[in-house]
Amino acid sequence: MLTQEGREMSVGGGGPKAEEGELFVVVAVKGITGDKLGGTGSRRAVRWAVDNLLPKAGRFVMIHIIPAITTIPTPSGKRLPLEEVDERLVEMYVRDVKQEFQTVFVPFLKMCKTSSSAKCEVETLLLEYDDPAKALLRFIYKSGVNSLVMGSFKSNIFTRRIKGPGVPLTVLRYAPETCEVNIVYKDRITTKPMEPLINAVPRKSLIAAMTARGFPKDGVASFHTVQPQMLSDRRESLEVRTRSASARLEALSSDSSQPKTPQSGKTASEIDPEIVTTEPQSSLENIVREQRGSDSPPSPKKVETEVEVEHLKKELENTVVRYKQACEELLSTHNKVQVLLSECSKDVTEVNNAVEKKELHRETAALEKEQHMKAVKEVEEAKALPEREFSQRQMAETNASKTYLEKEKVIDQLLETDHRYKKYTIGEIVTATDGFSPEKAIGEGGYGKVYRCSLDNTPAAVKVVQLETSEKKQEFLKEVEFLSQLQHPHVVRLLGACPENGCLVYEYLENGSLEEYIFHQNNKPSLPWFIRFKVIFEVACGLAFLHSSKPEPIVHCNLKPRNILLNRNYVSKIANVSLAKLVTDVSLDNVMMYKHSVLAGTLHYIDPDYHQTGMIGPNSDLYAFGITILQLLTARQPSGLVHAVENAVKKGTLTEILDKSVTGWPLTETEELARTGLKCAEFRCQDRPDLREEVIPVLKRLVETANSIVKKEQSNLRARSHYFCPILREIMEEPEIAADGFTYEKKAILAWLEKHNISPVTRKKLDHYKLTPNDTLRSAIHDWKSRVRFSNAIVNITC
Repeated sequence: MLTQEGREMSVGGGGPKAEEGELFVVVAVKGITGDKLGGTGSRRAVRWAVDNLLPKAGRFVMIHIIPAITTIPTPSGKRLPLEEVDERLVEMYVRDVKQEFQTVFVPFLKMCKTSSSAKCEVETLLLEYDDPAKALLRFIYKSGVNSLVMGSFKSNIFTRRIKGPGVPLTVLRYAPETCEVNIVYKDRITTKPMEPLINAVPRKSLIAAMTARGFPKDGVASFHTVQPQMLSDRRESLEVRTRSASARLEALSSDSSQPKTPQSGKTASEIDPEIVTTEPQSSLENIVREQRGSDSPPSPKKVETEVEVEHLKKELENTVVRYKQACEELLSTHNKVQVLLSECSKDVTEVNNAVEKKELHRETAALEKEQHMKAVKEVEEAKALPEREFSQRQMAETNASKTYLEKEKVIDQLLETDHRYKKYTIGEIVTATDGFSPEKAIGEGGYGKVYRCSLDNTPAAVKVVQLETSEKKQEFLKEVEFLSQLQHPHVVRLLGACPENGCLVYEYLENGSLEEYIFHQNNKPSLPWFIRFKVIFEVACGLAFLHSSKPEPIVHCNLKPRNILLNRNYVSKIANVSLAKLVTDVSLDNVMMYKHSVLAGTLHYIDPDYHQTGMIGPNSDLYAFGITILQLLTARQPSGLVHAVENAVKKGTLTEILDKSVTGWPLTETEELARTGLKCAEFRCQDRPDLREEVIPVLKRLVETANSIVKKEQSNLRARSHYFCPILREIMEEPEIAADGFTYEKKAILAWLEKHNISPVTRKKLDHYKLTPNDTLRSAIHDWKSRVRFSNAIVNITC
């Protein structure tokens, strides 16, 4: 029987105790749960114990704990303490109560009968105690149980904080190292194994060393769970357990110095030494010393303290070792993670590189596909091009043939009926040119020679065109047809023609071509700057007239200084318009263009666009006009002239490349004229300005500025007194120096000397009659006359 705090009674079974070294198994079971006998957790525990421990157990006991019986009910409904009731009644009541609780073991005994390999009988035991955990621990310490099995439900942290840790966890925590504790949950089993060294010590010797002071308050038992914990949880648990062990050592040291009082109402002799539980002892030396039976055994309190201290020391050492192992595992895991991260980074880099290469290959493939499709399209177009060109060529030939026949008819009609020009006979032409005398020849072009003559008492120039081929005859007819219609002050006028023999009669211009003045050919003097300004303006007016001709514009195609002629008053006129090409095609932008396979003209004056496209138009003449402007300013050949002037304008060194034979260049106006020439000589046709709208207004303003400057200078152009002959009172043409030192007109002084022997001025007798030419004065008079003549030429400006 137990004391008032707890009793035990074997109910059924009661076989012999397990021998030394045999397995003593205890299974704790619960009572009634709802309408069922035996809890679900207890059923799992019994099932597990029957399957795993019963076959090898030397003793197998199922324990159920009931509350301590302290009162007995009376018929009136009151309860009396046991001390006030007769002992026989107490025994009868306790026996009845325990017989009622026997039904708890019924379902579990049935489960045990299913095992056919059991070596022992299954025993049942009821323990009477208010605290089930403490009752189990007392029984374990007293009976030397090797293995305890309990069932339990999983609880969360909130349940544990409200209700406490529960019986299974309390037993698991305070069970001695000599007993293996197994907590069976629904999904796992938590096991606290026995310590190997302590398990090797005989159970009887270990029990004899324990005292009857009650089980320890702060005992900490290490246990092992089936499911592995995370590395971080283990490290935290080890740190907590280390701090707990240190605290317990301090607590035990303080408790060892204070004696405990015996239990109230009981003497030391009344306490059964076999029932009193002691703390588990971890020191084998104390156990061996007690087994040898020393003469003065240590007090129970001292043994308890030493056992607990040794146990805590060992647990602290184990905790430190496990903490170091956990740190090493953590470091190793960290290194492995770093290695994996590095490898992962390399893999990511390789994947990104592969993706970039894939995108690059995809873009390259798309580009190559696009180029391939473009090439296929070009091949298809190239295949279709010959057929299209052949069809266009046939159509063009047909249209050209029709146009040619129509023009033949028109020209024949014009030759028969047109009287807008005078027709000369071949006899008249031969007579006027002295039979085409070489002495009368003044030039030669690509279509024949030019002779100077006089027809109808008018100076004229006869151009003889050889008509051996049909092409030249056609060209001659074009000249007659169109030149007879041209009437402009700055275009050489056609006076007549001899259609039968291919002779054209033009007006004669005395001062020759502009090229002679630029390069001083045939002793031609340099033209003053203002005359050059005027010539440029007049040529622009003539070109504008040709380009605005109706119904179709006329393109000169061979404009250059040689084809610009000057009359006696230095009025410029465009010659050789007979070489012009009649433009018959109208483009969308209303600019006339003409495609010709062989273009007449000089290489450096031909439009660069013609070399690329074979097309000419009014702007083709504008390019040659720009080159002519630059030649008038610099007196240089056309090759490389545009580049030289452009660099000079950019660097501000235009004065260095101007014609040195001309003085008084107005720098501002000259630079503006040079820029205009550069614009007209642009390489691309579409970059050139419009002649009538942009170029002519600028040139007109420059000429007006030059005219105003010349008018101011005319006041200084009065003839000096020594330019006049003392006899005739006129400006001398052949000044001669007489013996008196004065200069006279040659004819006048000779006539004077025939009648007189004195000086016309001094009236003194002359020493001799010899005359000396005054070349210096003749040159001065000639220059003065030229300035006067040039200044008069710019007074009237017409376009």
